[in-house]
Amino acid sequence: MNHYPTDGGQRAETPPADAHDHRDWRFSPPCQQNTKQMPASTDVFVIGGGPAGLAAAIAASSRGFSVTIADGALPPIDKACGEGLMPDGLAALRELGVEITARDGFAFRGVRFVDEGAVAETRFPGVAQAEGAQAGRAMLVRPGIGVRRPVLQQRMMERAAALGATFLWGTPVSGLCRAGVALAGGAMVRARWIIGADGSGSRVRRWSGLDAHVHKSSRFAFRRHYRVTPWSDCAQVYWGEHAQAYVTPVSREEICVVIVTRGSGQRMDALLEEFPGLVASLSHAAATSAERGAVTLMHGLRCVTRGNVALIGDASGSVDAITGEGLCLSFHQAAALAKALERGDLTLYQRAHRRLARRPTFMARMMLALDARPTLRRRVLRAFSANPAIFARMLAVHVGATSPAHLAMTGAMLGWRFLAADGELA
Repeated sequence: MNHYPTDGGQRAETPPADAHDHRDWRFSPPCQQNTKQMPASTDVFVIGGGPAGLAAAIAASSRGFSVTIADGALPPIDKACGEGLMPDGLAALRELGVEITARDGFAFRGVRFVDEGAVAETRFPGVAQAEGAQAGRAMLVRPGIGVRRPVLQQRMMERAAALGATFLWGTPVSGLCRAGVALAGGAMVRARWIIGADGSGSRVRRWSGLDAHVHKSSRFAFRRHYRVTPWSDCAQVYWGEHAQAYVTPVSREEICVVIVTRGSGQRMDALLEEFPGLVASLSHAAATSAERGAVTLMHGLRCVTRGNVALIGDASGSVDAITGEGLCLSFHQAAALAKALERGDLTLYQRAHRRLARRPTFMARMMLALDARPTLRRRVLRAFSANPAIFARMLAVHVGATSPAHLAMTGAMLGWRFLAADGELA
């Protein structure tokens, strides 16, 4: 998901005073010890200390670069996002040396769609195989993890600190110069490479002349947490007439609810009325965080590099929050960017960036098409419900577990299902 600008020069929202899990907001000394160091020069300067910026710092540090990260905010930084990491996102984090487990949040084992009584549910690849395996047979189970945003940031900060990265928290960046980066107050840090990870409203993108969009669309999102025992071990998507609600369990006693709509000027409580089943499940649940707003964008850029500047994460273009793949995409981008830096050739990153965006962009467009066509959506959900194997194949494509050829075959199966349904109705 994209957010109101909380980039390297602006302060992000602080955690709510009523947050009951104090572990979420506790930050370890290694990350704090680096905070006030001001290097004269660095190999890589990362602007923006969110997950995308931290992933870039980790990947570059892992390849031997000295890295400095600057952000105008102070940790812990909480953002209005869905807080669900899909299995492919967790795998990408592991490649960066960051391990997120069920102890950090809640393991969810699949995805559940709900729309006017039509319910379709399926498991992630590996999870379904394990549940169907004979007792005693070893199977690889790969669930997703619902995790509060500050916990994810903490784990990533620890990894970056262990690799020697320098943090400049509360340090806005005021501009780019020929030799490096200008900081608020007049200080300058020389840098060989500059990475803009400052969100969808990126100033680095504007400063470097990369603000040429290929396409752009936006929706509005609202997030709140509730203290309640999760009623499903799946990440759930509720479809309404004008909005969707995403429900992600983040602990054994807390869920994250995000509502996304195309219309502006609305608030979360009014939008919840579109989902009576969800409202009933929340009837006795106490809110554990304040409502927070965000804008989720679907936008692409013509280029994400210029000179010694590269963009990553939402600053480099993004997919709609409906996919749940924004963080995963930024983690893969970080690995590709570090490889290009090692080779001294950012054109390698430009090509990899386009390739990495294809699958999540396609899935986002498909999901948004279902959002815009209620009749088609309900037919698809009924097909998924009647034949869970089709839904399972689609989810496997979504999390990158299969090839594009698998997607084509799944589309053909779904088409035949529609034809069969039409024949039954004739």
